[in-house]
Amino acid sequence: MEHVGDERGTEQVWLPGLIDLQVNGYHGVDFSDANLSEEDVARACRELLDAGTTAFLPTLITSSTEVYERNLPLIAGVMGGEEFRGRVLGIHLEGPFLSPKDGARGAHSAQWVRKPDVGYLQDLIGLANGAVRLVTIAADQDGAAELSRYASSHGVAVSLGHHMADEQDLQRLVKVGAKALTHLGNGVPALLPRHQNPVWAGLANDDLSATIIADGHHLPPSILKTILRTKGPGRCIVISDASPLAGLPPGEYWSMGAQVRLQEDGKLFNPATGYMAGSSATILACANHVVGLGLAGLNELGQMFFYNPLRLIGVSPKQIRAEKRILFDARNRRVFQE
Repeated sequence: MEHVGDERGTEQVWLPGLIDLQVNGYHGVDFSDANLSEEDVARACRELLDAGTTAFLPTLITSSTEVYERNLPLIAGVMGGEEFRGRVLGIHLEGPFLSPKDGARGAHSAQWVRKPDVGYLQDLIGLANGAVRLVTIAADQDGAAELSRYASSHGVAVSLGHHMADEQDLQRLVKVGAKALTHLGNGVPALLPRHQNPVWAGLANDDLSATIIADGHHLPPSILKTILRTKGPGRCIVISDASPLAGLPPGEYWSMGAQVRLQEDGKLFNPATGYMAGSSATILACANHVVGLGLAGLNELGQMFFYNPLRLIGVSPKQIRAEKRILFDARNRRVFQE
């Protein structure tokens, strides 16, 4: 990390980059859209990278077999080109092996949720030509351990989420290769048992890193602080969970099979259920939120936004091609792209 100074003498530091492991789409492009095209994918990737993201994983949410069959090879083909080498790092499958229960399922369609199925995961990895880097599964479903063991042994990182898992469920999955928790504190019902719930279980498990959505809406500052203090910066990974509506103006939209509302303050949610519908933030905005709350300095930013996510998906920092520099201005508490 290199120290520089501007004309006012303010000390600034180059960050190695901002890596985002969960991007569902950007600026009107939905990576899970049945009508997705190669041009859509390339445009969304270019615009997201121009907006301060150094590298990322396009994420497919729980979808039909037809969508997987169309979109996985399409996205893998685009990311395999020279333009996106070292910048679009692979694919994150958030589902379809999630809990079917309301609340735990979040905004995912119950119609396409599946029980853990090693054969089906093998098919999905094949459709993506081996580009799947991360899969989110529910730890409390029958067959989750077998699925985790298979994925881990084939170079796919396993993260646990969208479930009602207890401490025993999580530890059982750790033993067969699971490494992380997907957006800890979210993807659960609005009301939980006071003590026996997946948030406490996730916080208490020292073997699982936590991905967290730091967009200013998914987690209140007190919960964000609690997760960061409990897990420590070495076991936290900030994600944006950017939805296809990220980068668009406020308004009413149809997204992920439901009518959703994007407010002026950036909050994106389903008015009918009250549940969040992804995020409208980029990873750069998330970095600024964490810094603005005084929860991260130089070392924490480097860990949570660069080294930790790369370590989870098994990518070397040397493989990252950062075309634009990210600066951290500690005095003014801001992160920006040069």
